[in-house]
Amino acid sequence: MKYVLYAFLAYILFQFIFKLVIPVYMATRKIKKGFREMQEKMQEQQNQQQGYTPQASATKPEPKTKAGDYIDFEEVRS
Repeated sequence: MKYVLYAFLAYILFQFIFKLVIPVYMATRKIKKGFREMQEKMQEQQNQQQGYTPQASATKPEPKTKAGDYIDFEEVRS
């Protein structure tokens, strides 16, 4: 009877380890890896944005309105 109890406890322990402990451990590793990759991408984007210097707006030509464009206005009564 003692051996049956030991076998049953070994089976329960085996099931606990392989159906709960290992999957939780693997999921935790996968989530940590995902967060680490996301942080690296964000760091790369920040580095790229810091290196980027926009040109002054005075150097860009302003768009000109064409002769046929409609300009919306409101009539003001005094």
